[in-house]
Amino acid sequence: MENQINRQAGYSKDNKTTVQADRTKSGCLEKITVVIPNYNGIKFIGGCLESLFGQDPDTPEYRVIMVDNGSEDGSRELVEEKFPQVEVIALPENTGFSHAVNRGILAAGAPYVILLNNDTKVAPSFIKALYDAMEERGRKAFSVSAKMLMWDRPELLDGAGDRYCVLGWAYARGKGKPAAEYGQGCRVFSACAGAAVYRKSVFDEIGYFDESHFAYLEDLDIGYRAAIHGYENYYEPKAEAVHYGSASSGSRYNRWKTELAAANSVYCIAKNMPFLQLVWNLPFLMMGFLLKYLFFVKKRMGTCYLRGLAKGLKRCLSSEGKAHKVSFRRQNLTYYFSIQWQLYANTLRFLKKY
Repeated sequence: MENQINRQAGYSKDNKTTVQADRTKSGCLEKITVVIPNYNGIKFIGGCLESLFGQDPDTPEYRVIMVDNGSEDGSRELVEEKFPQVEVIALPENTGFSHAVNRGILAAGAPYVILLNNDTKVAPSFIKALYDAMEERGRKAFSVSAKMLMWDRPELLDGAGDRYCVLGWAYARGKGKPAAEYGQGCRVFSACAGAAVYRKSVFDEIGYFDESHFAYLEDLDIGYRAAIHGYENYYEPKAEAVHYGSASSGSRYNRWKTELAAANSVYCIAKNMPFLQLVWNLPFLMMGFLLKYLFFVKKRMGTCYLRGLAKGLKRCLSSEGKAHKVSFRRQNLTYYFSIQWQLYANTLRFLKKY
């Protein structure tokens, strides 16, 4: 596998119209648009793009857009020089993952959009596998997550789609387990936006990535919103990508990431759960927050985690947070029950380490 593989909302109407006009003028007829958010990714972006342009001959037509978040390491210039076929959207500063991918999605001219981290290398069948998975599953499929493998140990999983449980925890399915054990496609709670395909038309119905997240859990939030509207998220093992992980933040656990993820975890719950469901789950959620706090205390980041929770609560109560609250609709009641069942089931799976 390692040898096989070595070959990212808040928009004004004017912004959206401008992007659409540019896309129409270009006359793009691609079936898939690949969007890569980049921030100081000079160590990885070259290998990522080389793998993208080494796809199998029967791959559907695709176009690659890199949205550069104000990189200062020369990675944007490298792409412009060595990969002229890549369309570069250059932002003046780091606006976060969500804003960057929204720019790319709006610029896409295809029915399907693949979001791909810059610290990945994909297999030659990657694009076709994701395209076929969307075509086979029909219009109720919103997203399909790829099989993400660990960079230094590609025989192990980095993730096979994401799960969300009643404790308020999101976790990567199968992380650290043998990749061979996850060879069957299945439904997941949400796709990991580090390597996944999305049905572009659904964004117009449920909204784009919430830029209040900046980074972390934005993919959980968009998958959650899609599920509320009756759409489904899947995992496809034939689409493989090796992933370095935490290339932008620097490490798996750090103070910036811990605070931001904690804030987003509170915000995601408050914006997506209707009041009665929130009250029903509150004892489990409080238990989950307590356990997470104790976990970060051991890592000497307990205060940082609490500060993140406070920031998340403040955002929920702000006018911006209230404006992003998903309105409860009676016709979606069946989907809320389905989501609640998944929250319970994913808690049991987590406890069983499955």
